Amino acid sequence: MSASSLEAVLSQSGGAVNLLRNSKIGMYVYPVVAPEFSNWRDEQRAWRESAVLFDQCHHMDELIVEGPQAEAFLAHHGINAFGNFNLNRAKHFVPVTPNGHVIGDHIIFREREDKFILVGRAPTSNWLQFCAAYGNWNVRIKHDPRSPSRPDGERVLRTHYRYQIQGPDAPKIFEKMNGGPVPDIKFFHVDWINVGSKKVQALRHGMSGAPGLEIWGPYEDKAYIHATILQAARDAGVNLVLCGSRAYSTNTLESGWIPSPLPGIYTGDGMLAEYRQWLGADSYEAAGSIGGSFVSDNIEDYYVNPFELGYDFYIGWKKDDFIGKAALTKMKEQTNRKKVTFEWNRDDVLKVIASGFEDGTPYKWIDFPQPNYASTSADMIMNGDKMVGMSMFNGYSFNERCMLSLGIVDASVQEGDVLTLIWGEPETTGKTSTEKHKQAEIRVRIAPTPYAREARENYADSWRTKGTK
Repeated sequence: MSASSLEAVLSQSGGAVNLLRNSKIGMYVYPVVAPEFSNWRDEQRAWRESAVLFDQCHHMDELIVEGPQAEAFLAHHGINAFGNFNLNRAKHFVPVTPNGHVIGDHIIFREREDKFILVGRAPTSNWLQFCAAYGNWNVRIKHDPRSPSRPDGERVLRTHYRYQIQGPDAPKIFEKMNGGPVPDIKFFHVDWINVGSKKVQALRHGMSGAPGLEIWGPYEDKAYIHATILQAARDAGVNLVLCGSRAYSTNTLESGWIPSPLPGIYTGDGMLAEYRQWLGADSYEAAGSIGGSFVSDNIEDYYVNPFELGYDFYIGWKKDDFIGKAALTKMKEQTNRKKVTFEWNRDDVLKVIASGFEDGTPYKWIDFPQPNYASTSADMIMNGDKMVGMSMFNGYSFNERCMLSLGIVDASVQEGDVLTLIWGEPETTGKTSTEKHKQAEIRVRIAPTPYAREARENYADSWRTKGTK
């Protein structure tokens, strides 16, 4: 009998670790958008040197939450304070389980007193849909899932288009599109600008550490908006570079956001048990994969909490109650791991690459610019014989001319320390994205987070800057 829920899949597969380490889902795919428009090296350079256009129309879920209890519902199911969340604002919304483990994150926009739009990966969307029914909240939810990873030529439609323009020359493009100077929009605030004949909302944001705005509107306007952006760049004399999906996935390495922590929902009773019964057998949580050198029999060893990801200053401690508050209160008193950037040793990376040109079993292939072979990565970080952390997202930055990864380490680890990353998996798994290989030791230096100086010095106060001042 085929399984009908995540809970049934877990029961049939022998547990979460076995399920996820042997997933057949293959490479993690950023859908629809071309892999490259020019080449990924120049596309990375553009957000530092000129301007880049990120097409964000397809790879993220969108959730519209509205109704009389919309704010109360979201405040109860996220760690964030909502007291200062006025109209035309955005937040980095983070929900946790009753046990305090991170489920995921979304960017949340407030469009009306009773209407919010959330954008991000599937785990947060799935959780909020379940919570709306589980608690009998007076809210309406519209879910627009990300586009199919492999649409096979079928037409793809979304509720909204979403573009982001970043880079030192981006302001010149905005001024041309707007027909004059744009409003001075504060970080993570929203205002209205013109894009040709259309009035659109614009968020002051910056994923790669460069200045820029994110704009969105009805999907039927997508072609017009895209053409108008390109024409404005030409009129402004700006070299606007279209960014493909290969370069897009690496921008976070420079700005310090870990995009895909494992949702901490595979264990726990009560609400979490009911959630696993509610989630489908084909859900992200059931079909996703874990890759990397760290193998544990306990799925909870892959979970993270907000303190470890640098999200603790979001926590609205003054709220009467929210999911996970009691657990987070206890975590606050303990010594938590911390988020860092790992700078990979050049010679060790070259050694791994060279093995692909030699006889015998090579080291695990490092795909450029981003070895995205699993939904969630967990590579061991060692100090001698002791594991002191996990590398959770990696890739190559042409701007920095090095391999970087983001992850968490013990609180005792200091910037400048040189540790060892174990690259490759210790055993053969069922993952179709993993070839036969052997493990390699790669030296890594603990570097600042964010790695890009622009992000460290010029972002407004946020999780990016709290640890650097």
